[in-house]
Amino acid sequence: MRSGLRENGVRFDLQRKPSRYPICQPLECIALMNNPCPFNSKSIESDPIDLLLVTPATEYSLPKTLQSIGRRYVQYFNFTYQRTGTLWEGRYKSTLIDSERYLLTCMRYIEMNPVRAEMVAHPGDYPWSSYRANGQGNAEGLIVPHELYQSLGRTDGERQSAYRQLFRAQLAKADVEAIRNATNKGWVLGDSRFGAKVAALTERRVMPLPRGRPKREVAD
Repeated sequence: MRSGLRENGVRFDLQRKPSRYPICQPLECIALMNNPCPFNSKSIESDPIDLLLVTPATEYSLPKTLQSIGRRYVQYFNFTYQRTGTLWEGRYKSTLIDSERYLLTCMRYIEMNPVRAEMVAHPGDYPWSSYRANGQGNAEGLIVPHELYQSLGRTDGERQSAYRQLFRAQLAKADVEAIRNATNKGWVLGDSRFGAKVAALTERRVMPLPRGRPKREVAD
């Protein structure tokens, strides 16, 4: 990622082992330092996947944030529960997203995950989700509203009401698959123009090649 892409959010997954310990929020340890990755949406869960949407300030913000979690939180957790060894199952996965097309969709995907997992009946019932901040106005120190969320209304109440309306319809199956494929395979999440822009900046392929053989040119 490069700083030229700062206006676009980044959604990433933190993978960790299923645990017999109570759900803890590794993000809370970041609140004590100068966090360079404002969180726009989150869902901290007891299964192996934690879902986050962030807007990094620089190309180094995301790895530095996760490095800090790895150093500080794991030490705290192991000391608290008298254990040793790693806490995370593997490296995090991330994808750069086209904010205008996918930011609100990714926020819905993240905050609906506890419902899809049949942990709760409504996203507002899950205490470790940012839906309570984005949709219900409950104070959440780690959540920084994205400018696209801010554009949903002129007041906090209008924005929260408009945001709740987005959850009345189910996410399109194609969007769910696009989010999962992009994250698992490291592709950007956006249209071809967005992909071309990112590819030019990073000088690497950032989207899958079209399926099938290329069409043959017909000789005159």
